[in-house]
Amino acid sequence: MNGASLPHNVGAEIEMSTKQAIATPSAPAAIGPYSQAILDSASGLIFCSGQIGIDPATGEIVSGGVVAEFEQLGKNVAALLTAAGSSLPQVVKTTLFLADMADFAAVNARYAELFSEPFPARSTVAALGLPKGARVELEVIARRG
Repeated sequence: MNGASLPHNVGAEIEMSTKQAIATPSAPAAIGPYSQAILDSASGLIFCSGQIGIDPATGEIVSGGVVAEFEQLGKNVAALLTAAGSSLPQVVKTTLFLADMADFAAVNARYAELFSEPFPARSTVAALGLPKGARVELEVIARRG
C-alpha cells in the first residue's frame, strides 16, 4: 500500500516540526538522500543512519581492516550523538551489519569496549555489499540527554 491511498488526515496529529535533522562535520556527510541522524523531539529519541568507517576529513574508509573500520564508525556515531545532545551510554538499540560473519568475534570485542552495561539491545545481520566496500556498519537509536 502506498501513501497515496491513505486518507489525507492520517497522521496529521504528528507534527513534522517534531522531526529535526542532525548534522555535524565531525561525522561523514550523508552519501545519499538521507540525514546523518534525526531527533524526534516528541519521543526524545535519536535515530542515527548507519555509519561506516569513513574518516570525515578524507571521505574515505580508513585502512587497517574491520577493527579499524569499527573504531572509526564508533567515533562517527559518538560525534552524531554529541551533535544531538546525547552520548554513547544513551544508546538503547543497535543494528550491526557485517560483510563477513567471520569478523563477528573481532567486532564484538570492540563493540564491548564502545558500549557499557547494560548493553543496548542489538541485532546483527550478515550483509552482502555495504556502502563504499565497508566491512562493517552500525546504526543506533539513542535517548536524548
